[in-house]
Parts: sequence; structure tokens; C-alpha cells
Amino acid sequence: MECCRPDHGYTHDSRAVKFLFEILSSFDSEQQRLFLQFVTGSPRLPVGGFRSLNPPLTIVRKTFESTETPDDFLPSVMTCVNYLKLPDYSSIEIMREKLLIAAKEGQQSFHLS
Repeated sequence: MECCRPDHGYTHDSRAVKFLFEILSSFDSEQQRLFLQFVTGSPRLPVGGFRSLNPPLTIVRKTFESTETPDDFLPSVMTCVNYLKLPDYSSIEIMREKLLIAAKEGQQSFHLS
């Protein structure tokens, strides 16, 4: 977790950040590649791994209106700055599902969020 920078609502001790790294460690190599491509725009890490990403992977809390629930949304990214906008999902299972959907569906597209 030292390789990332939680910000804007998250810390290294946040449940969502801990969920994220637990999920990433459970992904197989293809799922890890999809996630990496989704977040950074590149299918491979630089020499030195996540710690060598420049800028570092930043994980922020995705915000919503008070009437909306985070479980209804996918994470979004800004690949040029390795920036992951991650909702504070209600469970690790939902986070895993939403990360995989976003990583798979976001491979060949570019959208503003």
C-alpha cells in the first residue's frame, strides 16, 4: 500500500483502500493487467512496479448526491495521472464486481467523468 497515495476522503487505513489491495492481490494475471490498463492506460508496470509509477497511483473517494448510493456506480479514472476515483462500496464483493466491470468495459473507450 506504500505504492499509492490515498487522498480526498481516503487514507491508508480506509476500508475501501484495504478492500482494493485485497482484491488486487486475489486477481489473476489477466485481471491485474486489465486493472492496470484501466487505471494507467498501460498494460505493464514500469521497472520497479507500482512504486515506480510517476505520478503515483492516487486513490480518491468518488462522491455522490446524498440520495445516491455508491453501490450503483462504477469506479472511474484519469489515466494521464494514474488517478482512481473509487466509490466507498458497501462490501468487498461489490467492489470486486464493479472493478472488473469497469476494467473490462473500459478497455477501448475514453470518457470524461
